[in-house]
Amino acid sequence: MKQSFNILLLGSGGREHAFAWKISQSKHLGKLYIAPGNAGTPAYGTNVNIDPLDFEAVKVFVRENGIHMVVVGPEAPLVAGIHDFFLNDSVLKYIPVIGPQKEGAQLEGSKDFSKAFMLRHNIPTAAYSSFTAETLSEGLAFIETLDAPYVLKADGLAAGKGVIISEDEVEAKLELTEMLMEEKFGEASRKVVIEEFLHGIELSVFVLTDGVNYKILPAAKDYKRVGEGDTGLNTGGMGAISPVPFATDEFLKKVEERVVIPTVNGLKKDNIPYTGFIFIGLMNVDGEPFVIEYNCRMGDPETEVVIPRIKTDLLELFEGVANQTLDEVNLEIENNTAVTVMMVADGYPGNYEKGKVITGLDEVEDSLVFHAGTKLLNGQAVTNGGRVLAVTSVGASMNNALGKSYRNIRQIEYDGKYYRKDIGFDLREDVIEERE
Repeated sequence: MKQSFNILLLGSGGREHAFAWKISQSKHLGKLYIAPGNAGTPAYGTNVNIDPLDFEAVKVFVRENGIHMVVVGPEAPLVAGIHDFFLNDSVLKYIPVIGPQKEGAQLEGSKDFSKAFMLRHNIPTAAYSSFTAETLSEGLAFIETLDAPYVLKADGLAAGKGVIISEDEVEAKLELTEMLMEEKFGEASRKVVIEEFLHGIELSVFVLTDGVNYKILPAAKDYKRVGEGDTGLNTGGMGAISPVPFATDEFLKKVEERVVIPTVNGLKKDNIPYTGFIFIGLMNVDGEPFVIEYNCRMGDPETEVVIPRIKTDLLELFEGVANQTLDEVNLEIENNTAVTVMMVADGYPGNYEKGKVITGLDEVEDSLVFHAGTKLLNGQAVTNGGRVLAVTSVGASMNNALGKSYRNIRQIEYDGKYYRKDIGFDLREDVIEERE
């Protein structure tokens, strides 16, 4: 492996900050650039003011700065085909892209595509059917055949917010009508997938694959609802825990045999080239795994707890992906527990203000602060998104790690600061004193 890799990392969130933190530790790193990055990423590399969806600008930067590898954090450039763009360019095609081509990215880009893939390869998932505006009446009739609660998913990308779960049949029908006829989630809801509801507990499993070989990364559980007790609106994620106490070795073996292997083999059978991460959203239903969804990249905020548990040099894993030699890389995992608690803007996931000055970051001890929605303004970190900071801690126990994160959150201030005080509480019987 080369001793000096110049890396371009695309993205600006907590996931990319966690990647930058880990990549910066690699003995193989030359220069690290993050496009566009955030207020925290300059600690590990150089921010570049490029939109990841501006492929031509990415091309110019890659060629002018001797980039050896591009790591794609968010889903949008993958679904838009940045990997294909590189492969179709006479110069760029020799530069590895960590992230699937456009067809493989449809595992996330289209719920209908991913559900059909699961059925085709006998991967356990909820029964479903898909509908468009033209078939609205059939969709309304389909709802009547299901038991409550009703699950409606926008087919396309909706930033983690395109899922409606309703306990009421009438409400579910109104939501379906709004999604299809009024494009409630924009183009993403021109097609809607309606699923049966699975009763169980969720977790996420992450796989890194070179298209033939795979490594299963640490599992994690995230918390989507904005309110404590899992109430309120869905968000991009309010916190995460890894490992997941209920994800036993026996359960994870079922996941590998029934989900991971059929997924990797299914992509090969369908002649869909896939290099990069596969996020598998699962439901544990009485000890049996069912797939809720695929994502074509790492989750956020799960990355902020998965990456700190990986001991292996991340660039060695990525080089294994690029060269289809991932099986030759030894994946080492930290046994300790990692937790992250997301600090968000007042009003999120609805309307919120940006530009609030963040103070107290230099007061944080024994935790990692990954910036999710920040930027530098006149040398100061200010809020620049709904999810602002992910405060990650590692400890011998979940209680210990959570105590660190909650203590450090109290050191950080900005106008409108909000966070859930019950992350991980559903996974344990006691309550830590430090949370208040």
